[in-house]
Amino acid sequence: MDVADEIKAIVQAHPIVLFMKGTPEYPTCGFSDRAAKALEAAGAVFHSVNVLADPRIRAGLPQLSNWPTFPQLFLLGEFIGGCDIVEDLHAAGELERMAADVAGANT
Repeated sequence: MDVADEIKAIVQAHPIVLFMKGTPEYPTCGFSDRAAKALEAAGAVFHSVNVLADPRIRAGLPQLSNWPTFPQLFLLGEFIGGCDIVEDLHAAGELERMAADVAGANT
């Protein structure tokens, strides 16, 4: 399986995916930490992928999403954005609504 197919499989297997540096428990980047905390504060149940653990995903995802930096958030297979967008959505109350909609769609 090539890296694009692997990324697509991850995104299809999980309703909310955060590709980040490190893990939510042990982030290795301030932006990844902030995005994970915003998701947690919004009550989102999400799958995280540590891009530092897989250089293929780290190199391939920016080409697939057309977004050069990490973290990267996907909801229901759709690319949402990076840290600033996640934080803006959270501040506006939209991230909580989106997480609830995703949870409702998967019950």
